Amino acid sequence: MKKKKNDYKPLELVLVIWIDAEEEGEIGWNDFKSIQKYSKKPCPKIQSVGHVVYHNDTHIALVSSLSEDRKNSSSCEKIPTAFIQEIIHLVPDKG
Repeated sequence: MKKKKNDYKPLELVLVIWIDAEEEGEIGWNDFKSIQKYSKKPCPKIQSVGHVVYHNDTHIALVSSLSEDRKNSSSCEKIPTAFIQEIIHLVPDKG
């Protein structure tokens, strides 16, 4: 039986707080003192909100937008589990 557009179970909506890896420098040689200074800065803390497409022990995959018939979506953002600090499950306000 073919699913109707409203027969899909809603995907879980979450806020993922995670630390991003980053890189500094240009191709070729870089000033090492500048690299040393940069290396001491903390990695950026990122907040991503999306529908959970997949989640296992290695990563979580989110899309921010999804068509009602699930034929189209925004790009997929994959976040390694080791980078994740917190996952907050977002639920609709029933009040």
